[in-house]
Amino acid sequence: MAYIDDTGVLSRGNEARVGDYLALLKPRVMSLVVFTAFVGMIAAPGALHPFVALVAITAIAIGAGASGALNMWYDADIDRLMTRTCNRPVPSGRLTREDALTVGLTLSAFSVALLGLASNWVAASLLAFTIFFYAVVYTMWLKRSTPQNIVIGGAAGAFPPMVGWAAVTGSTSVDAIALFLVIFLWTPPHFWALALFKQADYAAAGIPMLPNVAGARATQNQIVIYSVLLALASFIPIMTGLVGPIYGIPVGIIGVAFVGLSVRLYRANGADNAQKGPVPVPVFPGLPVHPLSGTARRHSYAQLAGGDVVMNDIKTDAAFKAAQRRRSIALALVLAGFAADLLRPDHRQDGTGPVRQVRCERADGLISP
Repeated sequence: MAYIDDTGVLSRGNEARVGDYLALLKPRVMSLVVFTAFVGMIAAPGALHPFVALVAITAIAIGAGASGALNMWYDADIDRLMTRTCNRPVPSGRLTREDALTVGLTLSAFSVALLGLASNWVAASLLAFTIFFYAVVYTMWLKRSTPQNIVIGGAAGAFPPMVGWAAVTGSTSVDAIALFLVIFLWTPPHFWALALFKQADYAAAGIPMLPNVAGARATQNQIVIYSVLLALASFIPIMTGLVGPIYGIPVGIIGVAFVGLSVRLYRANGADNAQKGPVPVPVFPGLPVHPLSGTARRHSYAQLAGGDVVMNDIKTDAAFKAAQRRRSIALALVLAGFAADLLRPDHRQDGTGPVRQVRCERADGLISP
């Protein structure tokens, strides 16, 4: 099987390389999962031994890769029809669907068992549910059946911080659910902007993405609505005292930028200008509201420190502030990572970035532009 990559160099051979198996795991998606799971661990009230935390993060990353492999196994028929996905290992012929299914199922079982043995089975159960939700609920059902596919299915990408939280605490909480909510709100505007730019691809594959079903204007409206909700939700951690005031500076700047790009996309005429929208601009505040007062929050850290609720106030405040600093550092790292991603030439928001010209050979022998 021959295939032409986006550099225009013709390559031949059916033998899979290590890079093909890595691509099967969707490493860029995996990196985002690791990032958000890490924030969940840092935000959780408690601590893991560094080695256990490393094993837990590794298990979560492997689970994310397993989800990607199962997605490529099931979506091989439509991946070959879209320029964004046609050069993936399965549609290009470098790996078979059976290879993808075997890798996905094997890594799924391994990741869940590893997390359960290294941390706890609550976290492992959440990881198993995440894999199931992405591979079955989203990939096999929602993606091909409803224009709300990315809204509901986006929950799969929002579960990792809950898994990270559970790995530390052995439970879930309002805090963990709020972490989930932030990413859940981020996913639709992020993906719909891409869908506007790739309407022809989704039409060719028969995927009912919102722009193809409801039109560009309705999609632009939804992007603005979700962006505003996300920007507002970004300030909740400051109001609850989970992070320091300095956190409001970067999240405020990025939130305004995200909404501004959404508004610019709304003002654009049709999908041709969608590449100027907020495709890669995430606002990820990462920390949720908690219904308890600041005093109750401090008492919870006192208990985790091994003392009674009535322990010395100075020690309690020190534990609380130390946890707050950890969160602020973790969020700063997340924001820095997203900012670095924006520097990629193909992710520029001003429309001047290079456009990938992808050509791929379909299974029927035809070369598609």
